[in-house]
Amino acid sequence: MKVGIIGAGPAGLTCAVKLAEQGVDVSIYESDKTVGGMTKSFDLWGQKVDLGPHRFFSMDQRINDFWLSYVGEDYIMVDRLTRIFYKHKFFLYPVRAFNALANLGVWEAFLCILSYFRAQFKKKGSEKSFEEWVSNRFGYRLYSIFFKSYSERLWGIPCTELDADFARQRIKGLNMLEVIKSALFHQGGSKHKTLVDRFAYPKFGAGVPYENIAKKITELGGHIYLETPVKGIKTEGGKACGIVFADGKEEKFDFVVSTAPFTEMLCSIPDFSDEVRSLAQSLTYRNTTLVYLEVTNPDIFKDNWIYVHDKTVTMGRITNFRNWSPFMLNGKESTILALEYWSYDNDEQWQYSDAQMVDLAKSDIVKAGLAKTEEIKDGYVVRMHRSYPVYDTGYQQKMVKLQAAADSIGNMLFIGRNGSFKYNNQDHSILMGLLAAENILSGTNKNNLWLVNTDYDYQEAGKSLEKK
Repeated sequence: MKVGIIGAGPAGLTCAVKLAEQGVDVSIYESDKTVGGMTKSFDLWGQKVDLGPHRFFSMDQRINDFWLSYVGEDYIMVDRLTRIFYKHKFFLYPVRAFNALANLGVWEAFLCILSYFRAQFKKKGSEKSFEEWVSNRFGYRLYSIFFKSYSERLWGIPCTELDADFARQRIKGLNMLEVIKSALFHQGGSKHKTLVDRFAYPKFGAGVPYENIAKKITELGGHIYLETPVKGIKTEGGKACGIVFADGKEEKFDFVVSTAPFTEMLCSIPDFSDEVRSLAQSLTYRNTTLVYLEVTNPDIFKDNWIYVHDKTVTMGRITNFRNWSPFMLNGKESTILALEYWSYDNDEQWQYSDAQMVDLAKSDIVKAGLAKTEEIKDGYVVRMHRSYPVYDTGYQQKMVKLQAAADSIGNMLFIGRNGSFKYNNQDHSILMGLLAAENILSGTNKNNLWLVNTDYDYQEAGKSLEKK
């Protein structure tokens, strides 16, 4: 069997290595210069950095075992510290009662509690939107402080137009009772994934396991072609039969697995109707621009990352790589920060030059009071096109039809965050890769890949990978 895989991120690499282990002839085509997708690591100013913050956690033993098999003992447990930057104050996240009280003030805290109890007795709307879903569980006032501004900055649409499915996937297990337990006792009880206090992290960056998987694939006889962008999927007789590359060349395959943007790949297949194409084109992705700043201050702040809710600045999140693994620093004294900005293709900011983005990031970090102008040595820009699938209201109804259309073509699977149009973490994409390989090897559709990352309870906690 000859299988072609589009994209060398976590999902594509996982699927490829499991197939190669069984003697399948595997070829992976990646448009970037390196493997790892959005979870890659790279060298910058003599240190190692990632594409933003990437923790690993999973409830599924299969996923943990797979990840560990490509990390070995070369990982550490990192004590998580994250805060919310709001109105030029820092709120601990997970919430701590006295910290929140001190920052909000007694009157504002009282109003938040009053709003919460009001929401319990008088629910709003049909809970189709993110705003309705969250405010019904936390109260509108807490929602507006800790959810609204950040979510609208990330997605670029009002929270009334953001589907509640996003809340169900990302924060279902986070409820007021759990927040209060965390705030009062700091420990104990069930921890929601976003509240995990310690997480496993490879010593030399999140991309290490994927670099190791890539090496294993080539050792097993598989092929990885970098800087090889794909234009689409070729079909014949209702089945996928090959891959069409950006330069117009084609390669035949018995089976095709795509982690490339779902909408783009669907529209490349001539079998589909105009209705399917129109539905696919109506789905949107959000872009990320990462601006890395080298700062001379080694103790700028202790957080792993900070969520930015403050309206006086425009970045959405700041990662401090100095606080992840000492092995990434290579003895350097400077701090590398990554400031995240989100935009659509037609937004003015997406068209900014690198120099403009660096200037914006410098201005924002100084405005936030986190660095002084004279401490900033250098800047570097990375752009990630279509990094987040946008869950606007009604997207699920579209996906039902698009998934059915995709399933109507044989010998073809869509996996990964972009490939399946799902807001996956690493563990979800690894699971998709494992299950896709099982389907291909068995010649069946025994695993419904569309169901991965829709089991909302799966989001609620991660198994500890503490070393014994």
